[in-house]
Amino acid sequence: MQRYLPVADPKIDLRAEIKLANRRLLRILVLVSIGMFGFGFALWPLYTIFCEATGFGGRGVQEVAAEDLKQYQNQREITIRFDATVNSGLNWKFKPVQTSKTVKLGEISQTSYTAANLADQAVIGHAVFNVAPPEASLYFVKTECFCFTEQLLEEGERKEMPVTFYISPDLPDDIGNITLSYTFFENVPATLALNEKLATDKFNDLNTNTLTTNDT
Repeated sequence: MQRYLPVADPKIDLRAEIKLANRRLLRILVLVSIGMFGFGFALWPLYTIFCEATGFGGRGVQEVAAEDLKQYQNQREITIRFDATVNSGLNWKFKPVQTSKTVKLGEISQTSYTAANLADQAVIGHAVFNVAPPEASLYFVKTECFCFTEQLLEEGERKEMPVTFYISPDLPDDIGNITLSYTFFENVPATLALNEKLATDKFNDLNTNTLTTNDT
């Protein structure tokens, strides 16, 4: 009598191989996770040692208390230059009281400009300013300035106009000089309206005085 050996089912063998492969992959993933977890704990001390040794990331830089830092910053001095011009249509004389000044960062400083009206009538002007170099304008802070409002000068009037300012302590180290420039322009419509009103008021005053004299 002939005997037959049982034939292995290929589907069962394939499933067994897949399960075995999955177990191996799971072991690998678990080992990798444990390794990464441990490396995460060791990374920060190693990074700290590296930074302290090389200065990378700001490590090794001396820390200064806020009060000491302010005092240190205020010891730095820079030169401010002052410039003044007038538009060709404005008959004014305009100039800074001082052409330059040395100031400490973070401290309030003041300077002045003078303007004189050379015209034969009242004139309203408005000043625009410029700071050079351009990047310094981010650190140049004016707390009082004649450029904020229009300026009226009567015929022949001379006026001194103050500017109060400070330079922010975080001014970049490569900026050692700043120029503050002003240019005055005439506000033509406002000047015309003002002088028309003055002429009308003067005319009305003359008529009033004439009527009063005649009545008397």
